[in-house]
Amino acid sequence: MPELKTMTFNLWHGGSQVFNGREKQLRTLLKSDVDIVGLQETSATSTRELAEALGWDYHQTGSDLGVISRYPIVERKDGPAAAMKVRVRFEDRHEVVVWNVHLGYTPYGPYDACFGKMTQEQLLANEEKSGRTPQIKGVLQEMKPDLAAASRAAVLLTGDFNAPSHLDWTNRCGYDTVPWPTSVLPTQAGLRDSFRAVNPVSTLGNTWSPVYPIFTGGYGHDEHKGEPEPQDRIDFVYYAGMLSVADSKTVVEGKPTAVPNHRGNAWPSDHAAVLTTFQVPGR
Repeated sequence: MPELKTMTFNLWHGGSQVFNGREKQLRTLLKSDVDIVGLQETSATSTRELAEALGWDYHQTGSDLGVISRYPIVERKDGPAAAMKVRVRFEDRHEVVVWNVHLGYTPYGPYDACFGKMTQEQLLANEEKSGRTPQIKGVLQEMKPDLAAASRAAVLLTGDFNAPSHLDWTNRCGYDTVPWPTSVLPTQAGLRDSFRAVNPVSTLGNTWSPVYPIFTGGYGHDEHKGEPEPQDRIDFVYYAGMLSVADSKTVVEGKPTAVPNHRGNAWPSDHAAVLTTFQVPGR
């Protein structure tokens, strides 16, 4: 049964925050033996430069989002704000549609929950205020035709969502549950969270942040500066269609040193990446 390895990877300002960032990005991609990567924070040139170094195909949207692919990209589309789409053809007879997103980052829900102790209604109002809820609604609206055809061409949604999953928020920071819209709405649209498809909630899978163990302030919560950073899973690979998840894991090289002593880290990002291996049924 063919495999398809997909990654979401926030490059942290194009890899500029560590020494030899591009080399370290390439090392990660080669070591992971990945096929398709949704990139965020590409700083305009990283998508092309990574693809050219690997001999891969690519598409870039603006100065933030990109996708690189070992296989040919046969359709390119700039989606609504904070999103993009490509269609990839692999194994000569399979196609997969990949949507890649980078949603708004402030206000940040885990800070408002863990530091601000807001009500659930206040948290959801802030999700709307952040732009994340309107953004994911717009993306899912654009995805409707692809999701309707997912039995013919599988659909992936990769990205940095800047928000947690409702699947993870059980008895956390004093809340029994929080229905974070950026995970509830994709699930309602028929997408599945690939990490949670094969990992129990006890496997945290945190992607924010390997270099921020301590909250450095800002976001309206300066009084909590110096406290432990709320660690959370905010980067995702969702899927729909004729795919099954063989494995899904977070990826971080070495043991990154915390900011501000991070320049020499082997890991070039402030996020962990997520690598999901799918099995593709034969036809």
